[in-house]
Amino acid sequence: MKEIVPHRAIQTTVEVPGSKSLTQRALIAAALADGDSILIGPLTSEDTEYTSAALRAMGIGVEHHGNRWLVHGQGGRIATPAAPIYLGNNGTATRFLTSVAALGHGTFVITGDQRMAERPIAPLMQALTGWGVAIRSIHDTGCPPIEIMAKGLTGGATVLPEGKSSQYLSSLLLVAPYAANPATLTVQGEVLSKPYVHMTLAVMRDFGATATANGALNRFTIPPGRYRAQEYHVEGDASSASYFWAAAAVTGGSVAVANVPSPSLQGDAVLAEILGRMGCRVETTAHGITVSGTKELAGIEVDMGDCPDVVPTLAVVASFATGRTVIRNIAHLRIKECDRLHVMASELAKLGVRTEEGADTLTIEGQGRSAPYHGATINTYNDHRIAMSFAVAGLMVPGVRIEGEGCVVKSFPDFWERFQLLYR
Repeated sequence: MKEIVPHRAIQTTVEVPGSKSLTQRALIAAALADGDSILIGPLTSEDTEYTSAALRAMGIGVEHHGNRWLVHGQGGRIATPAAPIYLGNNGTATRFLTSVAALGHGTFVITGDQRMAERPIAPLMQALTGWGVAIRSIHDTGCPPIEIMAKGLTGGATVLPEGKSSQYLSSLLLVAPYAANPATLTVQGEVLSKPYVHMTLAVMRDFGATATANGALNRFTIPPGRYRAQEYHVEGDASSASYFWAAAAVTGGSVAVANVPSPSLQGDAVLAEILGRMGCRVETTAHGITVSGTKELAGIEVDMGDCPDVVPTLAVVASFATGRTVIRNIAHLRIKECDRLHVMASELAKLGVRTEEGADTLTIEGQGRSAPYHGATINTYNDHRIAMSFAVAGLMVPGVRIEGEGCVVKSFPDFWERFQLLYR
């Protein structure tokens, strides 16, 4: 358990690890490319280690050399692993590698921890079936573990029956160039987290493959193609940066994150703009983004359907704003590492924050920086984003204790060391 020491008037510059989302997408593209790629500045974490180990089991050489990773791409050839592929609670890798496995020839089993066995994957399975893949949920739950009887992708037309998780869509797009025939993909329902889809399309382009999308991002055409091996630079992680920007906002200080550029490929960088709407001063350069808190923060109404990973961060900031904040279109938070919508409402309430949980909304009645909140032990539910967001609350509220603080290894292994930089 970790107790956070309150601290005000923060003035510092930090760097954050490489983007988890970009690292995992670049790993897949590099693995399918023909030849050796170098990833510069990737994220080393529990999640990316799961992805790397799974690719090795599929016959792809992945070497970690500090800040430079060497990926020995096999031109779309996927070996059959000798054992089930275990991915913990890495939802992105589970979805991405399910489609990668479909490119192989043989039987693949993909499994994970108890929470992963509760996270749905049926829409992705249905879409892959349309491309000729034999796939099943082993326990017939629509969740992992899953079995893929792989014989390659036929291509042609398929339908993804929902767009609630952009990971399903990104998974299909990343492998579609390796289908035997030109592929088309139609998404039913609203596509959420659109910036992650744009990120996937950008990584595909950077590695030399093309996909044509309509404006609504619900219909795609992907011709046969191949990724080209190359040197790829990974941006700093905007989700990780969010906790440092939030620290500046709630304390009235100033924090520069030096390695998240503007503009960024990452949708979560929009949090800086949202903090600007709440009253912060935001300065951007081609290399970094600085957020400075002002005398008072104001509550806002905001649709976070496109950037769910920074909702916990925003919810903490909203607690120290004056007035009501309504965060909308976030039902998909319920299928993350935990039910983040419910957990944020319940754990903030432990501090004395007035919250209201709706089916797809979270309302916070902020009481400003002088709010009479009190300390409490925060249950992280083994969710890295819960731990890191409540660390920000502890800067303002004495006695905030984070239980299971080690869960940050999933995306930000040295978070607590870098968080200490706020006290300089």
